[in-house]
Amino acid sequence: MKLAVFEVEEWEREAFERLASGQEVRFLSEPLTAENAYLYSDSDIVSTFIYSELSSETLSSFRGLKLIATRSTGYDHIDTVYCGEHGIRVANVPAYGDNTVAEHVFGLLLAISHNLVEAVERTRRGDFSIQGLRGFDLKGKTIGVLGTGSIGRHVIEMAKGFHMEVIAYDLFPKEELARSMGFRYVPLEEAMRSSDIITLHIPSTPETHNFLSEREFSMMKKGVVIINTARGDLVDVQALLRAITTGKVAAAGLDVLPEEPIIREEAELLRSIAQKKPLDVLLAGHILLRLRNVIITPHTAFDTKEAVQRILDTTLENIAAFTRGEAKNFVV
Repeated sequence: MKLAVFEVEEWEREAFERLASGQEVRFLSEPLTAENAYLYSDSDIVSTFIYSELSSETLSSFRGLKLIATRSTGYDHIDTVYCGEHGIRVANVPAYGDNTVAEHVFGLLLAISHNLVEAVERTRRGDFSIQGLRGFDLKGKTIGVLGTGSIGRHVIEMAKGFHMEVIAYDLFPKEELARSMGFRYVPLEEAMRSSDIITLHIPSTPETHNFLSEREFSMMKKGVVIINTARGDLVDVQALLRAITTGKVAAAGLDVLPEEPIIREEAELLRSIAQKKPLDVLLAGHILLRLRNVIITPHTAFDTKEAVQRILDTTLENIAAFTRGEAKNFVV
């Protein structure tokens, strides 16, 4: 079999080379796109990260693709309908960084609550003034956790350690979990009205697109803090920008943005213009990048040495199992 590994880093190559026995492995540092797919159209297996574009246009270039092994939990970057129709199996990494992402949530939150970015920048310039750096305690604040899967549960556990009040929203409440961990489920509207901090831990689906938009922001407390380490399209960034401008949202900590690859690369921006993608969303993202009360990290919430090793190990297991004719972590 022929395996093409995209978005690969040097340290990952040695691990993937373990699979080289009996198959050809190609390593590419760039993502898989509709433009370069034809170069690897003879691949039986591809392994990608989240910046590859596995649309029907991209996938139609492959002649006999059998497996996509995504090195991520989310697979919204893959056209799973096309895969299902064409017999392409998709395997993901169900869990690798539940505590890792939860820790990043509190990294963002503490940076906001203690004005850490501004404080560090000042002292590096030799300015030790504290004017405008006064923050706020987490103790006693109400955090609204939207989504109580594995990451959400870790966030709840950590929030309890900070002596925060925890409320949660989930489509499928787990009351035994709430009793054992000491939080309560509330309707979405109450979570919006009552939370001092709102953190998102839900998947990206057509139903959750712009999950936080004008309606939700209008319900929130004045001065709420928004944290998003899940998926960029869960938040209507134009509505968020308006909410920040009016003071409804005091600050935001974001590890994800809509159209992330396009914001990251100027060449991608030019391609988005040609494809008539929504430039108002891109503009809002660029403005958020420059606001002092918005902290944006480059989708690194997952990125610790322990978590990325778990990603790699599970991906290798998924591919090895497939070559043996076994199903492991299939989502399609």
